[in-house]
Amino acid sequence: MGKDLKGKELGEGLSQRKDGYYTARISDGFGNRKQKYFKKLKDAKAWLVDAKFQVEHGTINVSGDISVDKWYEYWITEIKSPNVRPNTIRNYDDRFKINISPMIGRMSIKDVRPIHCQNVLNKMARDGYGNACIDHTRVTMFGLFQCAVDNDMIIKNPVTRSVKCTSGKPPKKVRALTLEEQEKFIAVARGTSMFNAYAFILQTGLRTGELVGLRWQDVDLEQRVIHVRQTMEYRYQVGEWRTGDPKTKHGFRDIPLTQEAVDILLEQRRKRTRLRVIPIEFADIVFLCRKGTPTRNSTYDSKLFILCDKAGIQRFSMHVLRHTFATRCIEAGMKPKTLQKILGHANITVTMNTYVHVTEDEKAKELSRVENYLKSKIS
Repeated sequence: MGKDLKGKELGEGLSQRKDGYYTARISDGFGNRKQKYFKKLKDAKAWLVDAKFQVEHGTINVSGDISVDKWYEYWITEIKSPNVRPNTIRNYDDRFKINISPMIGRMSIKDVRPIHCQNVLNKMARDGYGNACIDHTRVTMFGLFQCAVDNDMIIKNPVTRSVKCTSGKPPKKVRALTLEEQEKFIAVARGTSMFNAYAFILQTGLRTGELVGLRWQDVDLEQRVIHVRQTMEYRYQVGEWRTGDPKTKHGFRDIPLTQEAVDILLEQRRKRTRLRVIPIEFADIVFLCRKGTPTRNSTYDSKLFILCDKAGIQRFSMHVLRHTFATRCIEAGMKPKTLQKILGHANITVTMNTYVHVTEDEKAKELSRVENYLKSKIS
């Protein structure tokens, strides 16, 4: 029999916590237990009556004090996997298994407090993680525990507003190639097996996964446009290729083709005829390696590093080619709203702040255009 804070008996399955909330608890007789917290005693009693009825009639499966690890397994499998992209699931898994589980995985979800969640983030900062990665870990924890709140397993989400950490490494400034760097890169990349893929991103601004997943059925050479409809990546964990939708709904888009982009596609079509074997599952994929299969993202990057060293420029990843495309478009006078649509962004702020970089050469050119207006009479 539980009691309230004044010592008054409340009845079986009812008690009052020090913070004033009332606890209603029920067991199914097999060691499984469920409990819920209420501000008002009458609400706790009403829930308990209803829960007892459901247990007696076999219509409820009462859960016990589940661990964070076990709850995550349910959350990621039953709640998230059917509704989000594979890449997102992979990111959740990485953050939980590497950073969250070692710290609080064995705890019962009802025992986790804000300080425990804060410790997860603090340790990441001490270990040298960047702020973006730390923030994603917080997002993962918040979603995990909020689902427990929504399912009446805990009363409050321990990832409160105060649980945050900004002492990690600041994000690296994403750069675009200067015109000189771009020319040097093109010079050494031309004629290599992956040149067409690199050059195509510089002409279209595709994400790497969108490039890998591009199909001939999505190419309209007559209208000079490609339809971005899917992405593809190689999943090392399972050893197979996975296709999925673009990153967001705005990722579904049509991109007009320059003449150079058309020429690249025509060259890819000619290269295709020289391939001895093309597995049936890749028969419609545009960019294939000599084995007749798509090129893995990591292979694109490793080849880039080799070419950068050969060209004598700072190493960069595939995504820099997308940044470079965006920057060249702005430098040439493209309207930001048009660029936003081509890149597949939901928000134009992302386009301008993240993907567009004004090079030193361009700043000098712009200043020279207004030089006469800036002159002051000093003599």
